[in-house]
Parts: sequence; C-alpha cells; structure tokens
Amino acid sequence: MQRRDFLKTAAVTGVTTAVIGPWSDTAQTAAKAETQGALLARALPQWRGFNLLEKFNGKNSPFRESDFAWLADWGFDFVRLPMDYKMWTDVADPYKFDEKSLGEIDEAIEFGRKHGVHVSLNLHRAPGYTVAHPAEKLNLWEDEEAQRQFDFQWSHFARRYKGISPEQVSFDLVNEPANVTSRAYAKVARRAVKAIRAIDPNRLVISEGLQGGREPVFELAGLGAAQSTRGYDPMQISHYQASWVNSRNWPEPTWPQRRGSQVIDRDWLYKDRIEPWKKLEAAGCGVHVGEWGCYNKTPHEVALRWMEDFLALWKEAGWGWALWNFRGQFGIFDSGRSDVTYEAYRGHQLDRKMLDLLLTF
Repeated sequence: MQRRDFLKTAAVTGVTTAVIGPWSDTAQTAAKAETQGALLARALPQWRGFNLLEKFNGKNSPFRESDFAWLADWGFDFVRLPMDYKMWTDVADPYKFDEKSLGEIDEAIEFGRKHGVHVSLNLHRAPGYTVAHPAEKLNLWEDEEAQRQFDFQWSHFARRYKGISPEQVSFDLVNEPANVTSRAYAKVARRAVKAIRAIDPNRLVISEGLQGGREPVFELAGLGAAQSTRGYDPMQISHYQASWVNSRNWPEPTWPQRRGSQVIDRDWLYKDRIEPWKKLEAAGCGVHVGEWGCYNKTPHEVALRWMEDFLALWKEAGWGWALWNFRGQFGIFDSGRSDVTYEAYRGHQLDRKMLDLLLTF
C-alpha cells in the first residue's frame, strides 16, 4: 500500500479529535477526560493476541498479512510489534528515517485495520535503552540527547498515524525499563507522552512497568496512559534453560512448585503478579499483559498447566494479553519443542494443544 493511500484510508476510518492548545500541562489535564485514547487507557478492552517480531533486535523484515489473517480467524484481536528503532533510523543522523522500513509498519497497521486487529507499536530498542545486546551508547534515563531522540521517534509516529482511531493503534513507549528509579522513568515517560499529545491528543499510550515490566508505576497513574505488565514469573518456569538468563543450575521445572516450605502456585501468582496491578487499576489506570510465555525447554505439560493458571487469573481480572510469540520458541508455531506432536498447518508446525488452551480464554 502506498503511503498516500494508507493515510487516505486512515482519514476515512479513523476517529479524529481536535487539538487543544496551547498544549500546556493544564490543557493536558483537561483533555484526559475528553479523548477516546484517555478513556481507553483507564479501561482497556480485553485484547488477546501475540507479539510479532519482524523488526525485533536487528531483524528488518516486512510484516506478514497471513499472521494477521490467521490470528483473526481464530478470534484474536491484538498484536504488539516490539521493534528496534535502528531498523528505520539513519546510522549517521538519528533524525533521518528510512521510508521503506516505515512503510512496512504502515502495512502492518493496514493489515490490522483490514482484519480487525489492534496494533500496538513498541520500541523494544529505543534511543538510549534496550534490554537486548548490545547496549545503547547513550542513556535514556540520564542523557538529554537520548531523550530528544526518543521524543522525536514518538513525535514522528504521532504525526504519521494521527487520525487513526486509538481503538486501532496504540503506542507502547519503551520495553521493560529497568535499572532506573521510578522518578527518572516517569520523567522520561511524561515527556514522551507530552510530545505525542502535542500532535495527537487522542492517541492511546501505554507505559510499561519497572523491573522488566513487573512492577506498576504509580507515579504515572494520573497520566491518562495505560500500563503493561508481564507474565514470566516464576522465571524458573518460563525461561528454563534459556541461554540469555542465568538458568544453567535450575532444576527441571514442575507446576505447582516448591521453594523449601513455600508453595508456588496459582494463589502465589495472584498475590505476587495480580494484586499489585489491581491497586494500579483502582487508581484509574488500565492494565494489559504485553508479554508472557514459556520457552521451549520447559516440559510441555508443565508449561500448559502454568499458562492455564495465568490465563484464568487474567480473565478474572479482565486483562488482555499478548503471547511472546506467534512463530518461534515461545509460540504456537514452529516452537521446536521435543515433546510436542505438531500439526502441519499451511507450511508451519502448529502446537494445537497450546492454541486450544489460548482459545479457551
């Protein structure tokens, strides 16, 4: 799809909101109660879906319409796109972008519109911060230049997709902030949201919890943005034998499991992973599980029992989720598990048991 055609479609199908200006802090506060994006942020739909990794951590491929079509056919309605900003950002000039790569993000949003799937854009690698390797040279939490580049990234997306309904597109600011105080993180998030809303006050914005997305950020509860949590606890279940975590000495997992006299089970998940976020939700902030899943070395039946408990808790809480991932070692397609009898599905290997479990919730 050409960009001019994409924007024409967006203008017809999107919901537009007049800009309130000048865009002072007072104006922002007044607008929060009026914009569709802010209303969605307080009470998110229970979107369910997957992370799609076509622009993740150095990868720069077009998104596949078949992914959107297949997951929509099964009744899922959400994709999160965890992306590496370097895939469209000029190496020599961080304020110059590659239109070809950005056009492929346009296509993903159009695929979402066509198939009824919400698209959430996320900077998994952002100027000055990533959980991946290699680390960024700048520090997003401390360096003015990193923050200026971060704001520029989101300002560009705000301008590019202005007029598209927040029910169709959201901005998930930065993946899994860690090693930063809540005060410093909140300052960066507020600044980016202000830059977005200066251009598109109606955009749904999602900020992520601290400590790898695990801990709610109450300092941002009044921002008019939703927050994203994670579903990876306990890590001994979700990341057993994963090479990028220190898991070499972990025993083969069971579910439920014991740590000495302590039982780690569904009740533990509720107290540790649901209750703190319920308090945030009570403060008027919508919650979504932006990532969760289980690496392919965990025994399949253990993984499914653990997943079922999390899914049941999220359904009771009214929260949506996005499995990491659709195709790959955590996903329903081509996961490479040694203890699964896969079903051949349109050129891929489908984990039918996992899919059926997801469809139950």
